[in-house]
Amino acid sequence: MHGKERNVKKILLLGGSRYILPVIDAAHQLGCYVITCDYLPENIAHKYSDEYRNVSIIEKDAVLDLAKELKIDGIMSFACDPGVVTAAYVAEKLGLPSCGSYESVSILQNKTRFRKFLTDNGFNVPMAKGYTDIQSALNDIELFRWPVIVKPTDSAGSKGVTRVNNPDELESSIENAISFSHCNEFIVEEFIEKQGNSSDTDCFSVNGELVFCSFSDQHFDENAENPYVPAAFSWPSTMPLQARQELRSELQRLITLLGLKTSIYNIETRQGTDGKPYIMEVSPRGGGNRLAEVLRMATGVDLITNAVRAAVGMPVEGIDGDPVYSGSWAEVILHADKDGEFKELWIAPEIANTVIERDLWVKTGDKVHGFSGANEAIGTLVLRFPNQEQLEKHMNKIGKYVCVVTE
Repeated sequence: MHGKERNVKKILLLGGSRYILPVIDAAHQLGCYVITCDYLPENIAHKYSDEYRNVSIIEKDAVLDLAKELKIDGIMSFACDPGVVTAAYVAEKLGLPSCGSYESVSILQNKTRFRKFLTDNGFNVPMAKGYTDIQSALNDIELFRWPVIVKPTDSAGSKGVTRVNNPDELESSIENAISFSHCNEFIVEEFIEKQGNSSDTDCFSVNGELVFCSFSDQHFDENAENPYVPAAFSWPSTMPLQARQELRSELQRLITLLGLKTSIYNIETRQGTDGKPYIMEVSPRGGGNRLAEVLRMATGVDLITNAVRAAVGMPVEGIDGDPVYSGSWAEVILHADKDGEFKELWIAPEIANTVIERDLWVKTGDKVHGFSGANEAIGTLVLRFPNQEQLEKHMNKIGKYVCVVTE
């Protein structure tokens, strides 16, 4: 294409899932030359980039060698957790634009280190401890108030996450978590019962200032194979204003403490039944599940293009403050209840006029699987309701209105 032209900026995108397609499009709109990189040449995003390189994104020195060879201007891991630390490492080594130091990003991306950092700095945080072997965790049973959550320290998309109600279930849950960890580490933490709905959405900082802080309502499918995988999101959030204000202030404090600069973030928060607001996860990347795309539709603010701008050293534009929503918006993560063959997507007539976008990734006869993790999603629906009352009425029982039919 035009990669050899001197004035064209080259961006290296780590990963190749469909969630980076809008990033590739934004980069092309900015005139960038896009190289995608991972060890899966069949991934869909590689069909849309200007160049593909087969290098594992968790091999940070191999990616660094590639970045030097390509003479890139920027690197990003969007909606791809395994590449976030690698991107920070390469950016630091080559003096490229970055959300923050390799050390700060490493803290955010490792659940054990992140919980310790929050604890050491006086944030509200559940009792948590990380481990590298099963027996050490079993020896600590008396440390925890039950139930607990067991997770891999370095995995996203709710893969390998289990709620454990009593000690007898702990060992099998740990084995499950380890199976999803790249580094064979896991964390056990007390389960924070939420008050109302938890939030998982994208935010943005510029030069260390949190300029765009959104909150959502997460919705779950209690009948799913893994009931802790988010099955839908809606905006605006119904979390009490005071909790959101405290969380915004604490997120700014976290960004300042870690010396973070300009970045998009995927952030999970909740208010506990103890009345305290908790920061659960902060990752300096765009979230999966097309969150930034829906925010662009709902608010008109383009976090995706600005994430690309930041990555290649261009100034951020058009982020003037916290989101203002044009209506009440929801995104449904389409998924099957069980393994089978996809037959059809059924949408109830009474919500048909709220559907803004239908993005289905499978066709009739394709094999689909139970909803064990975000990677088993088969598409999304974006809905816009006339008011919050209508949104809550339908979203609280979304299974009555949207159904993935299998056979």
